[in-house]
Amino acid sequence: MGPRIPDINTHLPEIGQVAGALAKATGNGSVPPVTSSLVYLRAGQIVGNTYQVIRHSTDLRKAGEPEDRIAAVATWWDAPWFSEAERAALALTEAVFQPAERGRERVPDDLYAEVAKHYDDKALATLMTVLASAGFWMTVAMVLKPPAGQEAGKA
Repeated sequence: MGPRIPDINTHLPEIGQVAGALAKATGNGSVPPVTSSLVYLRAGQIVGNTYQVIRHSTDLRKAGEPEDRIAAVATWWDAPWFSEAERAALALTEAVFQPAERGRERVPDDLYAEVAKHYDDKALATLMTVLASAGFWMTVAMVLKPPAGQEAGKA
């Protein structure tokens, strides 16, 4: 089966405005684009979304990231190739996208404090928007099933 809605823009042209607003908000320069791609990649791995994994692995390759580093996103906590700021962003991604243990806060204060050591308030707000954007686009991709390597709203 191909994509379920070949071009969502035909039915919901406002999605282009959503995409533009998210791109503008997440691309404001306060979080490095590579960090954002690492977050998108890890979120895609956690929820099992091949489209997002391929898309953001490709983005990282285009940005010149080495294969070892891209492959190690799946086990970032045990890999030597990530900065402390990237580790904090990836830990936040894990907290947001992994199922929470019963009675456990998803983003506890100590995790937030660790992330805040590496990002100022604007960057924290941007990182939160990257996570929200990842969730939004993964939902679109999981429902519409675009082929890996193509735009989520267009096949």
